[in-house]
Amino acid sequence: MTWTTLSNASRALKLPRRLASFLLASILAVPALAQPATGVYAIQGAKIYTLAGPSIDGGTVIIRDGKISAVGAHIEIPADAQMIDAKGLEVYPGLFDPVTQLGLTEVGQVIATVDVNELGEFNPELVAATAVNPASAHIPVTRASGITHVVAAPGAPGFELSGGGVISGQASAFNLSGWTMEEMQIQRSVAMVINWPSIQTRSFDFASFGFKEKPYADAKKEYDKFVNDLSDLLDRARHYAQAKEKGSPALYERDLRLEALIPVVEGKLPAMVVAGKARDIRNAVDFCAKQNLKMILADGSEAWKVKDLLKEKKIPVILGPTEQLPEEEDDPYDKPMSQPAELNAAGIPIAFSSFGTAFSRRLSQYAGTAVAYGLPHDEALKAVTLNAARMLGLGDRLGTLEPGKIANLIVTTGDPLEIRTQVRYIFINGQLTSTANRHRDLYEQYRKRPESAH
Repeated sequence: MTWTTLSNASRALKLPRRLASFLLASILAVPALAQPATGVYAIQGAKIYTLAGPSIDGGTVIIRDGKISAVGAHIEIPADAQMIDAKGLEVYPGLFDPVTQLGLTEVGQVIATVDVNELGEFNPELVAATAVNPASAHIPVTRASGITHVVAAPGAPGFELSGGGVISGQASAFNLSGWTMEEMQIQRSVAMVINWPSIQTRSFDFASFGFKEKPYADAKKEYDKFVNDLSDLLDRARHYAQAKEKGSPALYERDLRLEALIPVVEGKLPAMVVAGKARDIRNAVDFCAKQNLKMILADGSEAWKVKDLLKEKKIPVILGPTEQLPEEEDDPYDKPMSQPAELNAAGIPIAFSSFGTAFSRRLSQYAGTAVAYGLPHDEALKAVTLNAARMLGLGDRLGTLEPGKIANLIVTTGDPLEIRTQVRYIFINGQLTSTANRHRDLYEQYRKRPESAH
């Protein structure tokens, strides 16, 4: 569209010239990659790590209509393919951060940009996808680090924001590219987030900026109430499901909270239980076993203390950042870094996550640090790609480079777990996607500043 065309249109519609100028600027600002010339790509000459078998030297990946159509060493290139010369580069599945608040929070200290919690203790009907902001400045920064898709979890206690409520809502999986949430969405609901209550006898008082103590009996009574209320809600959801199955509206009054819990109590939707302390993990595991819930442990700071129980119950763990202090003062200083290797050796499936927004871009570093502390490299790669996809029921669509899977992949200068590695190309949902982002813009801006400004 030209200025003349828009000018004529503005006169016909009686638009002010300033508004016409704004519309033209907006149209011209649309990235060229938003409307690619072809939906077929051929990435040629790279070393390909499919994570579904041995690596392929000098291989080719064919992408068509958003899916991987072929992977191998001797692949016929389609005549309509857009060629990507990847000689000397490496191809991996896109990285996956399975517990974030991307799109739900922009600036932590500006409450108007934070939408992670809701009033009340039980909000199973809330879905993260309805609140995600596709235009968040954090999204381009995150995907430039090789992360192609994430899960936004409402209210999940993280390392940037504290969560709220016992059931904070449903976590949503989405790609990190697109104009709208409908376009970005992979699966609207992948897990029900349950923030397991803890027996807290000590809390911080903002009025006095000091700690205040609570009798254990009172703390235990408060904890029991939360657990009993949760148990009662799940039982009501089962009765509601039975009444609804009979199909008579007279037998039940529609309840959105109970309706949202039906897939959970039926074992179709996993419960992502956020717990860190060993006692809380044991209590959560026992509760989920009695309620027959499909449990995923999120956080698991002290999972190493209950690894035998987790292995016995076949409960996977989504771990937080490895680069942090241990949970207790008496724990080994390097326990967060060595725990992944310990859990993996015990046969417990693990995945890494940021549990936040700003530091989702460091996901590969968390895995790389775990490798330095004993986690096998191949397992670390799976822990940021395939494992979380399997835990959340997305393993048939994501996590490996195989025909038929969503074409979320990265082309890098080397091992993505190495901090010096750069992402040269990134494909999301089969589209070549820009790696431009706010961090890079600032880097270029200040790199070019004149000497007089130093």
